[in-house]
Amino acid sequence: MPARARLLRWARRGVLTALAVLLAGSIQSGGAQAQQAYSDSPWFADKIASGDLPPVNQRLPEDPAVANMSEAGRYGGDLTMLMGSAKDTRMMVVYSYARLVGYDRDFKIVADIAESYDVEDGRIFTFHLRKGMKWSDGKPFDAEDFRYWWEDVANNQELSPTGPPSVLSVDGEWPKVEFPDKYTVRYSWSKPNADFLPALAGTTPLYIYRPSHYLKKFHVKYADAADLAQKVQEAQQPSWAALHNRRDNMYKNDNPKQPTLDPWMLVTKPPAERFVFERNPYYYRVDPRGRQLPYVDRVIFDIVDSKLIPAKVGAGETTLQSRNLRFDNYTFLKDGETRGNYRVRLWTNGMGSQVALYPNLNCNDPVWRDVLRDVRFRRALSLGIDRHEINQVIYYGLAKESANMVLPQSPLYNETYANAWASLDIAQANALLDEMGLDKRDEDGVRLLPDGRTVDILVESAGESTEESDVLELIRDSWAQLGIRLYVKPSQREVFRNRIFAGDNVMAVWTGLDNGIPTPDVAPLEFAPTSQQQLQWPKWGQFRETMSGSGEAADMPVAKQLLDLLQKWRESATDEERTAIWEQMLQIYSDQVFVIGTVNSVPQPVVAKNFLHNLPDTAVYNWEPGAQLGVYKPDTFWLDEKATQTAAAN
Repeated sequence: MPARARLLRWARRGVLTALAVLLAGSIQSGGAQAQQAYSDSPWFADKIASGDLPPVNQRLPEDPAVANMSEAGRYGGDLTMLMGSAKDTRMMVVYSYARLVGYDRDFKIVADIAESYDVEDGRIFTFHLRKGMKWSDGKPFDAEDFRYWWEDVANNQELSPTGPPSVLSVDGEWPKVEFPDKYTVRYSWSKPNADFLPALAGTTPLYIYRPSHYLKKFHVKYADAADLAQKVQEAQQPSWAALHNRRDNMYKNDNPKQPTLDPWMLVTKPPAERFVFERNPYYYRVDPRGRQLPYVDRVIFDIVDSKLIPAKVGAGETTLQSRNLRFDNYTFLKDGETRGNYRVRLWTNGMGSQVALYPNLNCNDPVWRDVLRDVRFRRALSLGIDRHEINQVIYYGLAKESANMVLPQSPLYNETYANAWASLDIAQANALLDEMGLDKRDEDGVRLLPDGRTVDILVESAGESTEESDVLELIRDSWAQLGIRLYVKPSQREVFRNRIFAGDNVMAVWTGLDNGIPTPDVAPLEFAPTSQQQLQWPKWGQFRETMSGSGEAADMPVAKQLLDLLQKWRESATDEERTAIWEQMLQIYSDQVFVIGTVNSVPQPVVAKNFLHNLPDTAVYNWEPGAQLGVYKPDTFWLDEKATQTAAAN
């Protein structure tokens, strides 16, 4: 253990004073630092003085996590953001990015809430917890919280009718879960489970623990029967399980009474138009000087119409904003910098494609399904897109013209895959369509389907983005040269997704790969049918997601091949094996054009007040992995007090 860490531990055991005297002169600065080993925000001063809250040394774990940052900060202030929906309270979980293990800024997985972890043969995972760590209400966080989730939640049929999350199943084998002592948890399988750590580190994380002391009050196994029945009645829930699940929303983050490990805890009960999150007095991270994080006392979400957010940001009505901002807002936002006392940063978007088209291979229409499954049709559509025009007209030439593929920042990037079927070639596209039998046209020159209908493609959208509409308008013009008409049908997100899941659509428009910067250690889940949310094969994805419970089994050989490769990746034990499998999957995916990309690496505006510190000037803006702002640790952001007061006075 490093000398400083030993010193800090001894300090907590009450021997620091004597030790500091003995060491004075030889390690003066270290002794001085250890004497004030930990400090915290004045926010808690009154509670500590009244005895309602213990001093910070008793609130932190024995070995708190130490956050790296560009500059040490100061305490205080409110950080405001604008959100488009009350459901966005979950974004605080995303941005807080407190994970058992999490990605660092190089997108490597490291210990976070866990003090450390060990992996044996890719199949035995042992997590060592921080001794003395506590939930936000001051109750211990330890192995009992893991045991409770595994035995009493994940494996309780009333609470989890479909069983534990599928990521915990390896060839149908559930893990052996052990709790060797109060601060050690072990998950093991007979075969490797390469999905496990990425799932724990995810933006929407796999939570394998719960605040057991809180939730036991709602569990039939632990609660007094009469008391629980009364709680169920008062909450107007149909059963104890429904009540338990309603109180257990760690990701949704809509229950102010549920303890958290995040830096800020929700204190506003929904519904509301303004949500306030206050600092967690038992948060487990400190800065290099031993100051308990976060620096900012409160984070405030104001709920407004998402369409108004760019205008409000331009008027200076937020401290930090990236959500609901797009590149086409950049000029307007830039003009408002002085007036709004902010600066616009342009980060690199980490998605595989800014706007992508999804042919639904599970389409209910049998004629369209056969056409969409013919790779020549998908390649022709991709060759019929003028990406250079899209880049110049909509993104001022700042984007990268590409298929829906991983970005140059990824070690798996291959220019061949990024360019596959992604150059405008109207002649080749027409030849492919003729070759597949779509060579008959009507009097207007529109191609005919095998049953005589014209090739009119209705692209369905969630109706949330004018950027999509602008891109589709340009694609409409170039596809007309193929004898194909494009129509757009905007709707609402829920309707949009339900139609796709049911196979009622032909094609959809959405963003491309969530993770455009994967490493070989990241599961290639997006490249095989694994989720209903994959709009090109939702029924196949649902089939895998529900372990054959619903949906349809993949029936295209190339889709099965991708699933087989994914399985081999999961069973792989070395980086070399995983890299080789990734290469095969990327080659297949790019050649098959399952999703038609346009451009990527589009700059993402991130707006921050001039008095907000520690926000990077340049960074990758990515949902998975990265949690957008989360990987850059908002608990280390701080507000310059003088500037804050000046801004408030103005």
